Amino acid sequence: MSACAIVLGDGDLVRPLAMAGIRCALFGQPDEPARFSRHVDWTLPWIDHWKRPDDVVTALRDFAADRAEPPVLYPQTDGDLLLVSRARERLSGVTRMLLARAELVEDLVDKCRFAALAERHGLPVPSTRLLIPEEPVDVAGLGLRYPCVVKPQTRRADRWGATVGSPAKALAVDSADALAGWWARLSAAGCAVLVQEAIVGPESRIESYHAYVGPDGAVIAEFTGRKLRTSPPAYGHSTAVQITEADDVARLGRDAFARIGLTGVAKADFKRDDDGRLHLLEINPRFTLWHHPAAIAGVNIPALVHADLTGAPRPAQSPLRAGTTWCDPVEDLRAARAVGGSARAWLRWARGCRARSSCALDDPLPFVRGALEPLTRRRLRALRQ
Repeated sequence: MSACAIVLGDGDLVRPLAMAGIRCALFGQPDEPARFSRHVDWTLPWIDHWKRPDDVVTALRDFAADRAEPPVLYPQTDGDLLLVSRARERLSGVTRMLLARAELVEDLVDKCRFAALAERHGLPVPSTRLLIPEEPVDVAGLGLRYPCVVKPQTRRADRWGATVGSPAKALAVDSADALAGWWARLSAAGCAVLVQEAIVGPESRIESYHAYVGPDGAVIAEFTGRKLRTSPPAYGHSTAVQITEADDVARLGRDAFARIGLTGVAKADFKRDDDGRLHLLEINPRFTLWHHPAAIAGVNIPALVHADLTGAPRPAQSPLRAGTTWCDPVEDLRAARAVGGSARAWLRWARGCRARSSCALDDPLPFVRGALEPLTRRRLRALRQ
């Protein structure tokens, strides 16, 4: 019997594994729609990986101990990646995993450490400064050109969102005075941040390079992509994306990964400026939602990783079908309307979208029970109130 996969994430990682016939166990948020998927054979009880990491590791070990073969771990969020990386010795033997080296994982997840890493290796990142609450800061003397972007040191939604009062991943500031006002609030909350010169333009200018890099540094599989919409529209979470074939993005991504010695699975985000130049924003050494549309487009990286870690033959990969799109139906409709689009126009576009988060005709329950039912309950509750 083939080893199962433990998805520490959501249905957009379950789907490419299911396409390869791999049985899945899900460790995800309590409201994750993939809990209802017919492709999920086991669901692990949710434990907060930030507050109780040791308990999560114990739960993973206990689950793995009952399997005939060590399961393969697929961390999809920063919190899950840090947990698995920091516990790699405790999890080795009972599970299988593909990770970048431990120090590099820490450097890439921590945005402040990433800024220092980028400077050491000459990566093409925008000018950046670090603000630490414990250190005196002359906000007016940072030497940056405005507008700027303020990012949290680590992407932890419960702390950042509560402090800034927004679901956005970052803040936009257009002057030193605006930055000073935000810094007073952020430093009082103990938030270390990264302040970076903004690459002006919509989120649709963000393009990404995705790769599976072998231990010898050879690229086993790769693809590129572009964001179409996010929620909120500025610095938000992706609600619609497209698989592309952008040679300049791929070249720059390969070069960045080679410079820092990255192996495993990773994504590099770039943004084009008005002159078409690409600027590196971040590198995430983990699995992402992008592997769902990429698998439909012909490049199934999660399945390749599973084969390599279990000693099975690699599944055949098709020529990449650029143009394949993905969306989160509920959130993307909101995102489209937030920028002035109509529901009718969005529906025409969505009909041609080949990958939809938690929404598939052959697996309808994640959308019906995991997305529509909670949405309906919230609407009815709001109407009653």
